[in-house]
Amino acid sequence: MSPNEFSRRVLDWFDAHGRKQLPWQENPTPYRIWVSEIMLQQTQVATVIPYYQRFMERFPDLRTLAGAELDDVLRLWAGLGYYARARHLHQTARLLCERHDGAMPLDLAILQQLPGIGRSTAGAILALAAGQRQPILDGNVKRLLARFGAVAGWPGQSRVQTALWELAERYTPAQRVADYTQAMMDLGAMICTPRRPHCLACPLADGCAAHAQGREMAYPEPKPRRELPVRATRMLLLRTLEGEVLLERRPPAGVWGGLWSFPECPLEVDIAAWCQQQFGLTVAVKPPWGVIRHGFSHFQLDIIPVPGLISGPIGRVMEGERFVWYNPGHSNHRGVAAPVQRLLAALANEL
Repeated sequence: MSPNEFSRRVLDWFDAHGRKQLPWQENPTPYRIWVSEIMLQQTQVATVIPYYQRFMERFPDLRTLAGAELDDVLRLWAGLGYYARARHLHQTARLLCERHDGAMPLDLAILQQLPGIGRSTAGAILALAAGQRQPILDGNVKRLLARFGAVAGWPGQSRVQTALWELAERYTPAQRVADYTQAMMDLGAMICTPRRPHCLACPLADGCAAHAQGREMAYPEPKPRRELPVRATRMLLLRTLEGEVLLERRPPAGVWGGLWSFPECPLEVDIAAWCQQQFGLTVAVKPPWGVIRHGFSHFQLDIIPVPGLISGPIGRVMEGERFVWYNPGHSNHRGVAAPVQRLLAALANEL
């Protein structure tokens, strides 16, 4: 199938069936498209929409985002996962204000130098917001092109990645690039789905090599499986007599970077002695709650919540950059990860 025929069919399908009412399509500025593309990384559209709407209401433009505290950004991101995306958004907004007068440069090479923006995200920003002829290769488009070209292998391999980029470049048209880009993402999400693709409804079916072979599910090959390691941690739910809970800000990098969480105590130590040594707190330790398993992309975390009642002074643990005394019964506007939020809700029910 020629590139012209490929793009014509994709655009005809988009005109009839594509998504045209997504929130970021209403006013597709580079800023709005950038935020949507970052949120859509490894996250489905239906999940992203309410987060995006809340985010835009709070941070309607790049300068507002750059001027905000990271805590505010993480709070609105809480529950969406992959929190490095939120940190990168905030960091990039500040860099753009410092280096580009608060504007997003419409240059592929410059965009790719910014935190959290790779080649496909940069291409999507330029195609959707500026109409530049830039190919993209998000997860949906990878799957569609791997099937259309019967590209064997896992897309994470450099050889497969190169072949898919060549196909993306070949078929991206010079006209109606924004519509074509959205159409390719829609085709992957709605028609060329991971399981049970709707080939009878696909405008590209008669040119698709995987369909001709009757082996649609053979492409793309999955990532080689490996058993995820399991780690364990004890989260201390330390409450004062007034019901306030001690939260500690996590380091800026790593798991839940920059979010607020419960202090974590090594598994092998005595909790009461550890609290006295670390915080100068006298704690009556209660029986642990049931284990909560939380999955990450590269490991599984078993969280052992251990409640404890604080007696005596709390003077050594002062609020600031590292600690906060949090009232679970009130909305304190802190960015916390999903399992921490669930534990806070459980504590609030006990008050």
